[in-house]
Amino acid sequence: MRSSGRPASGRRFRPGAVVKAPKEALGGRLSALVLRRRWAVLVATLCVVLAAVWWGGSAHEHLTAGGEAPASAESMRAKRILERDFGSAAPDVVLIARARLTVDSPGSAAAARRVEARLRADPAVASVRSYWSTTSAALRSRDGRSALILVQLDGEDAHTTRVADRLVPQVTGRQGALTVSATGEAALRAQVGRQVEKDQVFAELLALPVTALMLLFAFRSAVAAVLPVLVGTLAVTVTAAVLRLATLFTPVSVFASSISYALGFALAVDYSLFIISRFREELDNGHSVEGSLRATMSTAGRAVAFSAATVATSLAALFIFPLPILRSIALGGITVTVSAAALSLLVLPAALCLLGRRTHRFDLFASLRRGRATRAGTMTRAGTNDQDMLRSAGGPTGTERGFWGRIAALVMRRPAVVSLALAAGLAVMASPFTRVEFGMFDDRLFPTTSEIGRSGQALRQDFTDGGVASPTTVMLPGFDPTTAAGHLDRYARAVSAVPQVRRVETATGSYQKGSRVREAGPASASYAGRRGAWLSVTTDCEPFSAQARRVALAVRALPAPGPALVGGPGAVLADMHQSIADRLWQACALIVAAMTVLVLALTRRPVLALKAVMLNALSLSATFGALVFVFQDGHFAGPLGGFTTTGTTDIQLPVLIFCIAFGLSMDYEVFLLARICEEYRRIPSTAHAVVAGLDRTAGLFTWAAVIFATVMAALATSDLVLLKVIGVGLALAVVLDATVIRGLLVPAVMAVAGRANWWTLGGTTVEAGMPARRLPHGAPSRTTEPQLPSARDAAPAPGPELPKGERP
Repeated sequence: MRSSGRPASGRRFRPGAVVKAPKEALGGRLSALVLRRRWAVLVATLCVVLAAVWWGGSAHEHLTAGGEAPASAESMRAKRILERDFGSAAPDVVLIARARLTVDSPGSAAAARRVEARLRADPAVASVRSYWSTTSAALRSRDGRSALILVQLDGEDAHTTRVADRLVPQVTGRQGALTVSATGEAALRAQVGRQVEKDQVFAELLALPVTALMLLFAFRSAVAAVLPVLVGTLAVTVTAAVLRLATLFTPVSVFASSISYALGFALAVDYSLFIISRFREELDNGHSVEGSLRATMSTAGRAVAFSAATVATSLAALFIFPLPILRSIALGGITVTVSAAALSLLVLPAALCLLGRRTHRFDLFASLRRGRATRAGTMTRAGTNDQDMLRSAGGPTGTERGFWGRIAALVMRRPAVVSLALAAGLAVMASPFTRVEFGMFDDRLFPTTSEIGRSGQALRQDFTDGGVASPTTVMLPGFDPTTAAGHLDRYARAVSAVPQVRRVETATGSYQKGSRVREAGPASASYAGRRGAWLSVTTDCEPFSAQARRVALAVRALPAPGPALVGGPGAVLADMHQSIADRLWQACALIVAAMTVLVLALTRRPVLALKAVMLNALSLSATFGALVFVFQDGHFAGPLGGFTTTGTTDIQLPVLIFCIAFGLSMDYEVFLLARICEEYRRIPSTAHAVVAGLDRTAGLFTWAAVIFATVMAALATSDLVLLKVIGVGLALAVVLDATVIRGLLVPAVMAVAGRANWWTLGGTTVEAGMPARRLPHGAPSRTTEPQLPSARDAAPAPGPELPKGERP
């Protein structure tokens, strides 16, 4: 695919002329390897897959749903000190006990004591505190019919999640005169793990048959339709084994499995779709099986390699953020992308080589296709001159163009108007993102119809101090309240005066709105010790809301009587926000630079690289705006299966969707630019290259986008809002990219750029009918064997000169 350099005088390059590909080319090496070792490749793959099935079958059991903030964050350090030095922390499990009459009745009290006794008997339970054991009004509901039991567990997040998964079913449901339900962080994580596994099975059962059916319509061959599904399944199997291996060294988020499995299956289908389509196209042009495979690997195979590199590089930017969930998803996403590409470039060609022309077998629409071919042949024999068509329209004629080819030709007649109109429309779509409020999901990750969703809703509605289950904590390590009680008193008064702070509990007493309301009582010992003191701050905010983050930042800004560490949900959100904000520019710079370099390596044309990055950014901005409009503002909740609106957008989702969707957008851009540049090398005309390139690839983009959106829609059927947002966001981004961006904006912008599209570093441009001073990179087109010209290529227009030593 590389240019031979400067043209030699006296020789003219005829478009359509072909020379052999260099042996060192990627496609040449891969096709040669597959042709020589086809059976060895298939047998080796079978062995790897069997090992992956054995090792990765238990991967889900070792994944975790915790690990939001980095371990070095202030909120995490405060949590560790609170647990180590004071034996206290926010409860891992919150039990809501609802009585038939009142919680003060003898029957309710007896039932509560039995539940508490069962909890205390479990060796994994560190402490149990309830309304019945403390008589605290904060643990009693407004109507007096519900009360809280707060359970703290021993161990790290992964251990407490397993304990909650085992313990919660034993103490919930009907317990004498009480009906008990559960919420809390550990209970939530345990339920997330179960729900992810359930949703994953459902999504696979939904996506597999639907994808197979769509591929059958796309390929019109059962043999060809089965291959992408097989490649996708193998890629997911290998990824499961890699994730299981990673759990031996680091915690891996349970969300990494769902997202990477869906992403890998969709990418494998996309890659297979492009390779199989090009292989069948070469066969239809009269080439041998071996020649078709070589041509496929030199064109579509090379584009797949670049595409996988763009997606993997974009996902690698997630490693910049010190957040366990993002890093887990990056690991799974990169693994599944590389697996999908490797299987598509090695195993799939080996299968195609063995199947050969049998990839056309079981064509359900064979008679329809023969009828269309007959009509096309009649029109060609009627006297239409192909060369005249190419010269007048810059590509296939209206009778030969497909839908997207005709659209591209229309767009390129008024490119400036189309570009401005589409850019304005996408800007309107992006506008809701300007009012984004960042937060984190809590129990509303689940629908209100679920038990844990109802429990969380009851905690917020029925209890005056709903924040008692997840307070903001202020650690003062090394502070001695016995000798400096006055300093602690003044500091507690200042904290209680912060807006939206309801109450502050310390070793010296209780404070509200800048005043002391109660002297230190028996519980004060839990707020002070030889190694320091701590404050429990109850607020009017929801735990992981933007307001809770602002309260945590306000408390951190107050002068303290010593080193202070602020923890709790609002502080966790603040730390995550800061971690992302500090490193966001690095991730964006890495992605933009890597994408630019990769597109330059593929095309050697800076204008095309710049255009690709700018259009991708515009497309993703529109996607983010749509997600805020739907999930933050609460529109279309019904059609999307129902979800609870929190008024915020999870802080990790924009970064996650940006890194994944940017790579996917470049995926289609790579395939489109590869074909456009191929057409331009054949006939150096911008109009022809864009119309013909889009006409011959947009059908594949449409099917690829629809299939990808289908897989993401299956992910969006999850009851977990986080997976629903990711599924809808990626589906929308891909469909928008494959239609509005690639189908409309790309031809419009390239028409506006004109000859500038083909400028190369240190070179000049070439247009049809103009003298060539320097050939564009890659001219003339190279494949491994002479290609038979199609009807549209039979009478090419004159073109640039052929370099010395190359035969037409």
